[in-house]
Amino acid sequence: MSDILITPDQLQHAMAHEPWLVFDARHDLADHSAGRKAYDEGHIPGAIYLDHERQLSAPRTGVNGRHPLPSLNDFAVFMRGLGLKPDSRVVVYDASAGMFAAHVWWMLRWMGHQQVAVLDGGWQAWLDSGGLVEAGAAAMSDAPAVSAAQSMPNDVPSMPIVDAQAVLANLSAPTFTVLDARAPERFRGEVEPMDPVAGHIPGALNRPNSLNLQANGRFKPAEQLHEEFTELLGERDARQVVHQCGSGITASHNLFAMELAGLHGSALYPGSWSEWCSDAKRPVAKGDR
Repeated sequence: MSDILITPDQLQHAMAHEPWLVFDARHDLADHSAGRKAYDEGHIPGAIYLDHERQLSAPRTGVNGRHPLPSLNDFAVFMRGLGLKPDSRVVVYDASAGMFAAHVWWMLRWMGHQQVAVLDGGWQAWLDSGGLVEAGAAAMSDAPAVSAAQSMPNDVPSMPIVDAQAVLANLSAPTFTVLDARAPERFRGEVEPMDPVAGHIPGALNRPNSLNLQANGRFKPAEQLHEEFTELLGERDARQVVHQCGSGITASHNLFAMELAGLHGSALYPGSWSEWCSDAKRPVAKGDR
């Protein structure tokens, strides 16, 4: 069992022997109510639903992207209120091939919690494995919430991030490579279904996060992912890579895949394209490069 990726069978076995904190991160960017509806219809027993729009994002200002990160402290307090403790074993799942689950995984690692895994194949794989299903609202953890005054294993960000200013400075004095996780046609600026401006950050490379998956929706083997990322990045060290997408979500999928592949230490640009394109002074590129 990988430390960060777990199969449904492995999870069922693990949950039979020790308590796990399970988070349901199902979401639809086009229908923000879909995830909660799906959760109410059925979820892994005891799972707690997380709303990407209301609970996992800070208020939007029009210039900070579609899913701005909450403050590290606010997020830590929120997770502690859900029962997260320093020794909690956590698993996150979605119904989008790990896209939203990987983002929650990244956020938990960002706040310093190490024992968190993504359910490989998500909700559909859980059903296919014969996993138990519970409908309606799940009971909250009966463990007392950790107060804000108590510390988690690491109360400073343990996953590196960069902001728009750093990305802009990197254009004239490159120290890292931006890796864009959006679909090729969005990267090239041919279409833009989500944001007001089409194109990409100049100099960025494109790796659609869908390339991380097998045909069955599960992650490719770590060795294959390592080979593919290495072929794309060449001699670049993983610590010189900054992941970006539309709003930081699918970028987390690429970051997760690199970690799975043993390529550790890459960073996230949380604001991503939706933040970048909100300022007309920031340059925009179109085409393959």
